[in-house]
Amino acid sequence: MIQAAGILLTGAAAGAFGTLLGLGGGVFVVPVLVLAFRVPMHAAVGASLVAIVATSSAGASKNVALGLANMRLGLSLETMTVLGALCGGLLAPHLGARLLIALFAALLLAVSAMLWRSGPAQAEEGGSPLSGPGLLGGTYQDPASGKDVSYSVERLPAVLAASYGAGVVSALLGVGGGLVKVPALRLLSKVPMKAATATSNFMIGVTAATSAVLYLGRGDVPMPVVGPVVLGVLLGARAGLALSRALSDRATARIFAFVTLAMAAQMVRRALAG
Repeated sequence: MIQAAGILLTGAAAGAFGTLLGLGGGVFVVPVLVLAFRVPMHAAVGASLVAIVATSSAGASKNVALGLANMRLGLSLETMTVLGALCGGLLAPHLGARLLIALFAALLLAVSAMLWRSGPAQAEEGGSPLSGPGLLGGTYQDPASGKDVSYSVERLPAVLAASYGAGVVSALLGVGGGLVKVPALRLLSKVPMKAATATSNFMIGVTAATSAVLYLGRGDVPMPVVGPVVLGVLLGARAGLALSRALSDRATARIFAFVTLAMAAQMVRRALAG
């Protein structure tokens, strides 16, 4: 009973930060299940993927209604992400848990460093507003400042390649792909942070569902863990939506960098401990 309550609280925190940062919560759920509750890595990834579907379902509709989620851009990138997720799901059984943990930690460290360095200089800008939003760009009203923000999408081929990699990462690590797609949209395409996280949150449910089917078929989705996690995620997602409306792009980028750095440190310690 105590363990179930702890997993529920973990899901609530994951839902709040996952919705705020467009990560789906997997970046929080997987380390906590592995480190605190001793859930095997592959089972933790399976449970996390189901939780990510719940996070996306809870936040995507409101982000679309507010105009923050760019549906045209999201659907364009999602095709490559799903292909990557299928490849990653087939590859996952052939990789050991320790290797997955080490890969997870390395990815978190790289993302944290890039976002922390770029956030202050770029967080309040978006794309190339003088040229107009273009076919895949967008316009929205920033809930925090009340100002209209218009942005275009730069370096689309590079972001498509990153989206494929995000699908592979999602299937291997149970992180929904947002951990790759949000930095790619922010750093490569110069999409504003709020639009990047909202669009990622719109996409991650499809990506995670693709991988979750493969894990479910292998019996790597532990139902006693999934229930509390999903319930907590749905509760926490409401708080995440409120935070996303109140915070600036710069603050969101800094929180993203700090959280991923903290998670990387924990996973490095786990990988070294064996």
